[in-house]
Amino acid sequence: MNDQLFGPAVKVTAAHLARDAYLYVRQSSLKQVLNNTESTVRQYGLKERAIALGWPADRIHVIDTDQGQSGASAADREGFQRLVTEVGMGHAGIVLGLEVSRLARNSTGCWRSARCPPR
Repeated sequence: MNDQLFGPAVKVTAAHLARDAYLYVRQSSLKQVLNNTESTVRQYGLKERAIALGWPADRIHVIDTDQGQSGASAADREGFQRLVTEVGMGHAGIVLGLEVSRLARNSTGCWRSARCPPR
């Protein structure tokens, strides 16, 4: 992946690297999971980006338990709830995802339902 798309690695500081990396992988429906395998591969491929930025592989947490679940609500998405908890507790140095839409269709509503204010 090129730095023009993601910004230079110099933006990652020692403070970021002292915390863990979280990779959130999700597609909205079982049909997408089965048929859009390229998207799945690209999402999991972001782990290599975290490694390239300095995170050791054993400190990169892949959260993929929400596969096939809509982003319309955070209530039934265990993986999203875990991600929000880790970020809220200050454990995350970086959160990686292919698209912000993987988190929620409505970011404000989703963060509110997760009881974690957006930062």
